[in-house]
Amino acid sequence: MPIHDWSRVPSGLYHDFHQTWTVRIASILNKGLLPRPLSALLERSRPEHSKVSGAPPQQIYAGRANRVAIKHHLGKTIAIIEIISPGNKDTRASVQDFLNKTIDFLRAGIHVLLIDLRPRPRDPLGIHQLIGDEIGSDTFAFPPGKDRILASYEASEEKVAYVQPLAVGEALPEMPLFLSAGQHVKVPLESTYQVAWRDFPEDMRIAVETGVMPDPDADIE
Repeated sequence: MPIHDWSRVPSGLYHDFHQTWTVRIASILNKGLLPRPLSALLERSRPEHSKVSGAPPQQIYAGRANRVAIKHHLGKTIAIIEIISPGNKDTRASVQDFLNKTIDFLRAGIHVLLIDLRPRPRDPLGIHQLIGDEIGSDTFAFPPGKDRILASYEASEEKVAYVQPLAVGEALPEMPLFLSAGQHVKVPLESTYQVAWRDFPEDMRIAVETGVMPDPDADIE
């Protein structure tokens, strides 16, 4: 199934899909893809105490978003899968906050897989270029017609990035999720995206596909 243009609908719809998709990713990882004693658990991307009362909706969504944490014996975090929320890039401060958090993971030896399917004006070169500037990766430029990105980072002594640019309408490839230096599993992004999409209410699917929101005042059939 080709990826959709999530920039055509309000942030709340993508937040809802984001939450469902993280559950599907964690579930399939726990069904034999991860070696024991590793487990994929859901955790809040931002602690409760960091949320600000009265924040704009995008930032509230970022505060409520889940990520997938790969835990060793349900304790130590060794890897993170993060589907980037619109709120992560809503302001310069939120971009910097997300960047700092990701760099902290990598410097702590925690491997990271980022999924960014909703570009924002504040990162025209993509979030990967901002991260690459911090970890010393090569300069990155999107190929013509592509503005979405998947990026997997191996947090070994030498930080290595594996990057896949995408365009709306393309299928999602499997991406490596590193568990230790030189060891990874392939995360089936396409199949989990499809399952999450099938679970989406019909009105929401129509809105994403057409870019037209339903009339909230229409009579219930």
